[in-house]
Amino acid sequence: MSSAAEQEAVAGKRAAADGRSTADGRTVADGRPAVVVNGGRRAAPPPAAPAWPGTAVPLGARFRTGPDQVAGTNFALWAGGAEAVELCLFDGPGPGAGERRVPLTELTHEIWHGFVPGVAPGQRYGYRVHGRWDPWTGARWNPAKLLLDPYARAVDGDFALPPEVYGHVRDWPEQRVADTVRDDRDSAPYVPKGVVVHDDATDDEWTYDRRPKTPWADSVIYELHVRGFTKLHPDIPPELRGTYAGLAHPAAIEHLTRLGVTAVELLPVHQFAHESHLLDRGLKNYWGYNSVGYFAPHAAYAASGTTGGQVGEFKRMVRALHEAGIEVILDVVYNHTAEAGELGPTLSLKGIDNRGYYRLQPDARRYADYTGCGNTLHVVQPHVLRLITDSLRYWVTEMGVDGFRFDLAAALARSMHDVDMLSPFLAVIAQDPVLRRVKLIAEPWDVGSGGYQVGAFPPLWTEWNDRFRNAVRDFWRHALPDVREMGYRLSGSSDLYAWGGRRPYASVNFVTAHDGFTLRDLVSYERKHNEANGEGNRDGTDDNRSWNCGAEGETDDAEIRALRRRQLRNLLTTLLLSTGVPMLVAGDEMGRTQGGSNNAYCQDNEIGWVDWSLLDDPEWRPLFELASRLIALRHRHPVLRRRAFFSGRAHSPHGLRDLAWFTAGGTEMTERDWYAPAATLGMYLSGRDIPGRDERGDPIADDSFLAVLHAGGEPAGFDLPGPPWAERYEVVVDTGREEQDEAPGTVHPAGTRITVPGRTVLLLRAVG
Repeated sequence: MSSAAEQEAVAGKRAAADGRSTADGRTVADGRPAVVVNGGRRAAPPPAAPAWPGTAVPLGARFRTGPDQVAGTNFALWAGGAEAVELCLFDGPGPGAGERRVPLTELTHEIWHGFVPGVAPGQRYGYRVHGRWDPWTGARWNPAKLLLDPYARAVDGDFALPPEVYGHVRDWPEQRVADTVRDDRDSAPYVPKGVVVHDDATDDEWTYDRRPKTPWADSVIYELHVRGFTKLHPDIPPELRGTYAGLAHPAAIEHLTRLGVTAVELLPVHQFAHESHLLDRGLKNYWGYNSVGYFAPHAAYAASGTTGGQVGEFKRMVRALHEAGIEVILDVVYNHTAEAGELGPTLSLKGIDNRGYYRLQPDARRYADYTGCGNTLHVVQPHVLRLITDSLRYWVTEMGVDGFRFDLAAALARSMHDVDMLSPFLAVIAQDPVLRRVKLIAEPWDVGSGGYQVGAFPPLWTEWNDRFRNAVRDFWRHALPDVREMGYRLSGSSDLYAWGGRRPYASVNFVTAHDGFTLRDLVSYERKHNEANGEGNRDGTDDNRSWNCGAEGETDDAEIRALRRRQLRNLLTTLLLSTGVPMLVAGDEMGRTQGGSNNAYCQDNEIGWVDWSLLDDPEWRPLFELASRLIALRHRHPVLRRRAFFSGRAHSPHGLRDLAWFTAGGTEMTERDWYAPAATLGMYLSGRDIPGRDERGDPIADDSFLAVLHAGGEPAGFDLPGPPWAERYEVVVDTGREEQDEAPGTVHPAGTRITVPGRTVLLLRAVG
């Protein structure tokens, strides 16, 4: 040991049996619920009568009728290594006022449970869990800390992070051992409470046949933030802006339906907490990737109150979106929680059973961190796996959602250490009769060794394809060393996904996401500008693959502005014409900017919100019109949303090869062409013999198209392929033009050498 403080901490650890305290009165190791306030103790409220036995299932708080038809609530909490559990009911008006402690004395299969007569929906509650304080072995029980029920379906109150909410003494003089010194101050006044809600499991609003059930190949995903999407919308009533009710408002839904998207992917809506370093700087966690309640809709997004009203409001939002034909996908964060590492707060799982819920390093005092957020849930543990799958099923069966995007999914697929595609998590999902029927999207990486797993997830799963993002960005800034990568990405990424029965829609194609530049900023900035985050612009990636078109940031130069708008049209068109599932980010279709921030995770303000005035701006309105036109084109033409990979062969004796690639000279590309840099690429999609059949069993036939992508700055000639490919070609999309006409475009005879303007996509329909 290197210091007196460290020696004292060790001595305190070994003194657990006699409850010795540190010199200033804070208990180092003591299993009793003593509380220290300003160096002095105050007595805990006397315990109430024990609860009736109740049942160990289901977990959480369930209002029901008990023995002798007495109404009340059954409480059940898994706390494997705990010595005692107290249910705390709060009846007073203040955050910690009116506390009643009800011992849960029944223990079944490590689940503490009891039925409390008279407890009805709206009741606020939490838990205090007793056990050993021995951080050296991973034991961090501290009954002075009020804990949120992991199964709470609603949460009331905000998470503040004063010293009282930490299980250890945060300001201990020797920081190296601060996490080992227990803090016995009461956290109840400073933490939110769970809320008992009505059990609507029998509500027939969520029967499966009421969902849009859009096939994967027909899907167009729109990633949005509930608060940021609605906060500035002028046609949503002010009291509903920033809420679930605001997203359900006809004005919000009208934009989605006019654009033509089939699903919204909501940034995290599980109850989350803000990090202390953000609160210290006057900021908040805006994106919400800091979950603490996996069953509760985030209360701050509710217009109907936080004592259970948020549950019904969320359901009404889902219903309104479903009625408009739009699915709801949740971005979920099951890889870590808001309790961070050993120096983080004690809010829920850390105080219930730290060793049971989190992956710990071999010394058990510190956490295994595969997420970059301080902790990693130990999904191999059956009760942790149960928590996650119970949560997922709840959101599907009772809240009506249609799928999930799993943040850092590789962390969930780790067995003991390595990523394992036969891991318990993936195996359970594959056989679950509810979950295997919904949309499952993996963010196929984490920050640990071997965590990059793009293309490796099993059937049932789709994946965010960052290789699509990188290739498209590099092509349009003319930085690809050869065109092989672009060819794979445009045609469905068969090199990544053509195995094990997977299909092209296993690839979720995106150019931008919430994390990084917006589409407009991608063509306006070459460097990140995250100064508003207060981290010295050190946060956020430096690998942006962006090009500012000649000036950094906003400019009055008309030529640069025109070039940027053209590049936006090129990026949108490339995304929406590529095989796979396209994902747009809210506001990109109308030129939203974050002022060069590529990490707006803590910007709950105009930087992170959608600026709806852009729709009325003549400079940006045409971009929205192009995006909606491209999505409509995609919906009309099955050749643009194939359910099977291209083979490069004809599928009938008189058919054409389903996919062909052409050089600017109008000749089919050779092996040598693929390994050479090229600014111009032609892709022919044959609609004559599309594999598969329609809903009536008839063969699928469509128009054929030639897409010409030219990333060079100067105009280039392109020879249109002659028969058998086509007799003539009709221009359908020309990104060199600000406005796109709905009427048929220019028609060129086959064999003609056309001039493609610099930095332009042409989509031509093959005729004859």
